[in-house]
Amino acid sequence: MPSPSLSTRDLTIRFGGHVAVNTVTCDFHPGETTVIVGPNGAGKTTYFNLISGQLTASAGKVEKSGEDITRLSPSSRARRGIGRAFQLTNLFPQLSVLENIRLAVQARAGAGWGLLRPAPSRRDLIDSAEHYLAAAQLTNRAAMPAASLPHGDQRKLEVALLMAMEPDIYMFDEPTAGMSLDQAPAVLELIAKIKSDPTKTVLLVEHKMDVVRALADRIIVLHNGELLADGAPGEVMDSKIVRDVYLGTATEETA
Repeated sequence: MPSPSLSTRDLTIRFGGHVAVNTVTCDFHPGETTVIVGPNGAGKTTYFNLISGQLTASAGKVEKSGEDITRLSPSSRARRGIGRAFQLTNLFPQLSVLENIRLAVQARAGAGWGLLRPAPSRRDLIDSAEHYLAAAQLTNRAAMPAASLPHGDQRKLEVALLMAMEPDIYMFDEPTAGMSLDQAPAVLELIAKIKSDPTKTVLLVEHKMDVVRALADRIIVLHNGELLADGAPGEVMDSKIVRDVYLGTATEETA
């Protein structure tokens, strides 16, 4: 197995007397999609926030390819290849779909100064943006303001933005949240396309078990901020303690 692309070592965060994530140690590898599950309040999103830098650990550390990034800002982590999508879409609502992608391409290219130049003067950036629009099947919506997109297409646009940043680690927090049954497959297909690249590491927080089954190479289960189980999907799902804590008592609550 290749060296870990991402690791957490005894990662912990306390809010007053409450320990939201408690000494979680885990390695994540290229070519692997790990789905993080657990009951409401288990610490899943908090763990994600610690990895991507939205929260600062009380103890322990986060490593990217062996480098300690525990004290780095979210933007510094993004520049090192950690891409994060949130439960709520995070777009420039008044800009067009194409302009949203172009900004991500510019940021990746280190061409922030290009914002001051007319877009046609950077045809290379537009060509790259159009490539990611096509990948997300949004070409026919390129001129629309992002705010006017249906929710499902906004989620697709957010995945396309991540792809345009070309991270090697993708983090998705409930990527199909708020989507109808007919909208979700398009986003899942995009994630499956990313997952097929053996150089990419994919982490998802998810509670929909059909999504878990469709995408997971590995499942980790958090409960009360602690790592309860870690393994192949079938092994974890068949674990009695997981069924008791998550699939049994909490299925209806978290479905």
